[in-house]
Amino acid sequence: MKVITETLEPFAAEYPPEALGDPAKLLFIDIETTGFTAHSSDLYLIGCAYREAGHFCTKQFFAEGPSEQAQIIEAFWDFASAYDTLVHYNGNQFDVPYLQQKCNMLELPDHTAEFTGIDLYRRVASVKHLLKLQNCKQRTLEFFLGIERKDVFTGGDLIGIYQDYVKDPTDIALDTLLLHNEDDLKGMLQILPMLSYYDLFEKGAVAKRVEAVTYKTKENETRKDLLITLEPPVALPVPFSARVAGCEVRYQDGELKLCIPITCGEMKYFYADYKSYYYLPEEDLALHKSVATFVDKEHRVQATAATCYTRKVSEYLPQWDYLFSPVFRVDYESREMFFELTEDFKRDKKGFSDYASHVLKVMRSKH
Repeated sequence: MKVITETLEPFAAEYPPEALGDPAKLLFIDIETTGFTAHSSDLYLIGCAYREAGHFCTKQFFAEGPSEQAQIIEAFWDFASAYDTLVHYNGNQFDVPYLQQKCNMLELPDHTAEFTGIDLYRRVASVKHLLKLQNCKQRTLEFFLGIERKDVFTGGDLIGIYQDYVKDPTDIALDTLLLHNEDDLKGMLQILPMLSYYDLFEKGAVAKRVEAVTYKTKENETRKDLLITLEPPVALPVPFSARVAGCEVRYQDGELKLCIPITCGEMKYFYADYKSYYYLPEEDLALHKSVATFVDKEHRVQATAATCYTRKVSEYLPQWDYLFSPVFRVDYESREMFFELTEDFKRDKKGFSDYASHVLKVMRSKH
């Protein structure tokens, strides 16, 4: 067994590791194997990245042959005991279950349950459609962020190289195997800024400036949008734009803006307790029985759920949950919900921040 420790050269870390947890307790891991299942392949390398004295370092546990698999696993668990969080990329699907199965096969203790797990892949995958990513492979994210790596091989390419190394160990083969794993670890650290997009759509943002914009469509129709300039929870590394559910978010030239259509016109507010109301067909509105009893019986009927409403002409914003009340709809059958853009709300900066965060979460969920 070989254990190789290196201190990585400094690189621009635009995403704060403390956003994931205590930086001193985060252990980034990546494994290399000769196959996808533990029962029919060998584990030959467990790579770790961690923060020490203000720098990122790597430690690689390398098995010079299949007989040393147990050794590198035991050495890895011993080293990992100083940490409480395992960070990986798609590790929930591969690295973690593979380690668990291999520990079971070799009758070794499995310590995975003792750690908090953070799968970076899952967080990035949830915003893939918004960033227009072709896929969520680590190399795709590295390309998106403009990160270059020295390694040119894939994990599959290295299987044959490792098998040749076992038969005839050479420094060139060893360096190739270690470099691939080190670049995967370093790449994992360098793609952390991708989490800033996840944080934006999951945690929301603070409204800095709000304005209404009126414009003409190509059909010469007058439309009105709400434009919110936002302060993201962490800096965003690359410009992007996305349009979902009729709303648009755009980050360009250092400014983050959210554009939401304002509906101008008549909406209906439906009363829940319709049995306590009469509907006045000629007036097209519902009145509580305590008031409507004074209306001639010929001009009133018992309200139903679909006719128990009051109408109002105003400006409205869409919402996808009961965030603000009262809730308005176009008609009873409509699933789309709105709330009124009142003068009081226009002065509520926190309300706009809450609303923007609500819209961003909806944009992330609709894919």
